[in-house]
This record gives sequence, C-alpha cells and structure tokens, in this order.
Amino acid sequence: MTGPTTIPPVTRREASVAELVASTAPVLDALRADASLRESERRHPSAEIRALAGLGILRLRLPEADGGAGGTVRDLAEFVINLAAADSNVAQALRPSFLVADAVAQDTTASAARDRTLRRIHAGDLFAGTRNEADGGPGAIGTQLRRDGDGYRVSGSKFYSTGGLHAQWFSGTARDESDAIASFSVPTSRAGVTLLDDFDAVGQRLTASGTTLFDNARLEADEVSFELERPRHPGGSLAHLYLAAVLAGIATAALADAIAFAREIARPIKHSTAARSVDDPYVRHAVGDIAAHSLAARGAVLLAAETLDAAFTLPPDAAGAEAAGLLATTTVASAQQTAAREALAAAEAVFDVGGGRAVRHEHNLDRHWRNARTVANHNPVAWKSAVVGAFLLSGETPPNNGLF
Repeated sequence: MTGPTTIPPVTRREASVAELVASTAPVLDALRADASLRESERRHPSAEIRALAGLGILRLRLPEADGGAGGTVRDLAEFVINLAAADSNVAQALRPSFLVADAVAQDTTASAARDRTLRRIHAGDLFAGTRNEADGGPGAIGTQLRRDGDGYRVSGSKFYSTGGLHAQWFSGTARDESDAIASFSVPTSRAGVTLLDDFDAVGQRLTASGTTLFDNARLEADEVSFELERPRHPGGSLAHLYLAAVLAGIATAALADAIAFAREIARPIKHSTAARSVDDPYVRHAVGDIAAHSLAARGAVLLAAETLDAAFTLPPDAAGAEAAGLLATTTVASAQQTAAREALAAAEAVFDVGGGRAVRHEHNLDRHWRNARTVANHNPVAWKSAVVGAFLLSGETPPNNGLF
C-alpha cells in the first residue's frame, strides 16, 4: 500500500478534448495509486475530485462556442472508463455533474437555466441531485414545497445523492400544496440543507451517495420550475451509458490488479510446472480471460456511445431521427447488461491468479466485485433484456421513464 499522492497544481485554459484529457493524467495516476487504501480507510477523494473540477473536465462535451472542448459521447465514454479504472468511486461521484453538463451541451434546458449552469461549469462547480427517496412507494415524492413570500421553502429528504459531498449545487423534486411536482436547484451551502455521509452499500462506498436533508430551506423563485418535460428517446440513455462505462472501468481495473498480483505477489502452487506464476499456464489462462471480459465491456460501451452520437446529431424532426433514437436506446440497454456481466466476471476471475494469498484483506481485491455488483444493481438488467427483446420481437417502444 502507498501513502497519499501529491496532486499537481491546477492550471485552467481552453483545451481540445485530447489536451483536456491529457491534463487529467496526473490526477488519475494519484487516484489509481491510493484507491485501495482510501477505500479501506473510508477516506473520500475530495482533493482529487476538486482537482478534476478545477481542470474543467465538465467542459469535455460542451460546444466550442460555449468554451468547451466539443467532445463526442464516445470521447466522454472513453474518459469515464479510464477514470473508473483509476477509481470507480470518483467516476460515479462525478456522474450527476457530467449529466448536468451534457444537458447544456444538448441544449435541453431553458435559456436562463442554461446560461446560469454554463457559468457554474466554467467556475469549476460540481452538481448533485436525485428524485429518489427512501420512504414511500416506488417513485414516490414526499419532499414538500410551500410558498413563502416571493419564493418557496422546501422540507424533506433525498437518498442516493451521488456526489453530494463534493457538489456546490443540488437538484431534486418536490410536491407543492396543490400536489404539483416541481424541480428545484439549491446551493448545498444554504441554511437548511444538510449532506450526510451515510451511504453504506457493499461497494462504491466513496461515491458520496448518502442522504440530503432539507429543513425549511429557502428557495428563490428562479430556483424552482414546474416545467417537467420528459425527453424523447434517447434523451435519458446517456445516464445509463455512463453507468456502463463505470462498469467497463472496473473490469479494466480488475485486469490491472490481476496482472500486478501475478507478477509481484503470487507464487505457483506446489504441483505447478512453472517456477514463476507468470509462467503458469493456468494463471496465463485466467489473465487472458479477464482481458477478454474487460475488452467486451469496453467494446460494448464504445459501440453504444457511437449510436448515441449518431442519434444526437439528428434534429428531432429529421427523417430517421425516431429510428436512430430507438436504436441508441436499446443498444445502450444491451451495453449496460453486457458491461455488468463482463465486469462481474472479470472481478471474480481476479482470484484465480493467486490462490489463498489473493483473498487476504490487505490486497482488497474483492473491492472490484463489490463495486461492480453495486453499480450493476442500479438498474436491474433483467428489465433491460426484456425491454430490448420486446422491441426486437414486436417493435414495442421502450418505456420513456428515465430508466432507458
């Protein structure tokens, strides 16, 4: 195990995709070096996340006209895979921020909100938010919104507030006195807003995905909107492609640890014909299998990213836009299933390279399986398969409910 790695000073400037991604390499190296130890100590990677934000990584998908790098969905997917390979917790903690930035890139927000969000992105701010709550039925919204002069007050709680501890802004939903649903956005530093570090899943423990409490917190009128438009396919698919990219990154990390363990720690079993583990044919077979799992996960994610790029380039009313959107939606759903299956297989096969030593707590190799299992549980893959099957067999349109 290594100690904390020094994060290089942040320098901000206009950059292409390649330059922007290259500038993050020292931060990713620092994350990779300390990922296992940080998880064991439950130490949030606050400095590293702040460094990535300061480098302007949320500008990756912004159009050049908005001061961004003009990257594609594939560019984003490749970066997220590599970030998750360094530390999957950080990749997932930044998911809400990248989705907010992508909404600006896709121009799917009102002009005033878009301009406001764009300024925050260029200031290096991060975002969190969720509609999820721990109580009530599926999708229930118990958070309450009430009028207070020329603004509002909000009270309630939201769970799975991914990235909340690192964010400057939190967005959620609430019901007003007439039972209408509104969305709101509030600074996380405002009085009445409390961020809890109470996420206790088996994996992805450092994603800051705990509870956010609202105790009569003040909301200004322009921080509340009752215009809740549901995007057309594939408007919600990027959120799920992002999770698939995190899974592909976990598979990549499992491969790296398998190679390192076989080279540096493992010893051949007594009846092996090899003097070194790296020469043992069964260790080689195990590493080769993990490499195949990692490649399959990455390939599925990048192919799905390309279908999203193709769909996003077409205006909504263009010929073929609907077909391209449905193709992208179902391809992302299949990619998410593939990435989950391959990441879990890669994470389990890590133990085949080292015998009894590989399961010792000090090596923390089980974190890859725990992390993959946690991400895979965000959206049950059985539902994904059934929806894709229904589309292919009978042309049934996937539900437009945010899960596809």
